[in-house]
Amino acid sequence: MKHPVRGSRTTLRTRVSSKGQIVLPAAVRRQDDIRPGQEFEIERIDRGEYRLRRCEPSSNEGLADWLLSCPEKGFFVGLAFEPTDDL
Repeated sequence: MKHPVRGSRTTLRTRVSSKGQIVLPAAVRRQDDIRPGQEFEIERIDRGEYRLRRCEPSSNEGLADWLLSCPEKGFFVGLAFEPTDDL
């Protein structure tokens, strides 16, 4: 499969919705594995010129969803601990 987006500058058109949203074309989303909820920075370079940059995900992004998706209740249990007051 040829990847038309990777490794070269590509010009694609999109529109701003009535809600002010800009849709990234499906080819770009697939190529760069862009998923709902990911954050981006928009840098205004000049009037009519902008740069869009994906933010780095936090190291624990998706952890809560992963834990909640566990099929067996009680699978994850808290660890026992000893008080450190007497140390």
